[in-house]
Amino acid sequence: MEGEAPQPVVVPYTELAPDLLHAVVESYVLREGTDYGEKEFSLEDKVSHVIGQLERGEARIVFDPETESVSIARA
Repeated sequence: MEGEAPQPVVVPYTELAPDLLHAVVESYVLREGTDYGEKEFSLEDKVSHVIGQLERGEARIVFDPETESVSIARA
């Protein structure tokens, strides 16, 4: 339909190569500045936590064709 913005596309994390998945998640973690409470977590801990959420179906990778950007959203 002409004039409509393209809809975001869910990208299954299993479709990404492991190194690309890690890079996407790391970029998201660095961009979001997630607060984990009083305890400090390393970047790798945060990446592992998000990958676990993807594996459990709690989060999903979303590509926005309009902005050509990738994000992670709660499922």
